[in-house]
Amino acid sequence: MLVNREGLVFVGQRLDSTLEAWQMPQGGIDPGEDALTAATRELWEETGVAPDKVELVAEAPGEFTYDLPPELIGKVWKGKWRGQVQRWFLFRFLGEDSDVDIRTPHPEFRAWRWIKPAELPRVIVPFKRQLYEDVLAAFAGHLGA
Repeated sequence: MLVNREGLVFVGQRLDSTLEAWQMPQGGIDPGEDALTAATRELWEETGVAPDKVELVAEAPGEFTYDLPPELIGKVWKGKWRGQVQRWFLFRFLGEDSDVDIRTPHPEFRAWRWIKPAELPRVIVPFKRQLYEDVLAAFAGHLGA
């Protein structure tokens, strides 16, 4: 989760979807990589935000999970997985909007914007709604009113 100075959260619209849904950056952990290093790398790969433009605020305790809805099982991720297990980190964005560049070497987003944290569950695909509510609860003490 990337939060700017105004307390707004970065969200992007995926390139591989025509849905109006928005999501926060996320990604996998490479073999031998620790979760924080992976989070910083994935943030840079998806948003173009360099590691020196963020500071770690918090790590959510434990892991979060979600399952794909039945109609997507076997159709996404080449049918290899039925859901995800995730670790979440909260970063404060120290840069300017011009430091965000979603036109990365392997772009994942077609658009991006800042939104209020409370809006997150309303803009994500329905099957990830509970996950986003859980992430918000984990970081509630750091997100302000």
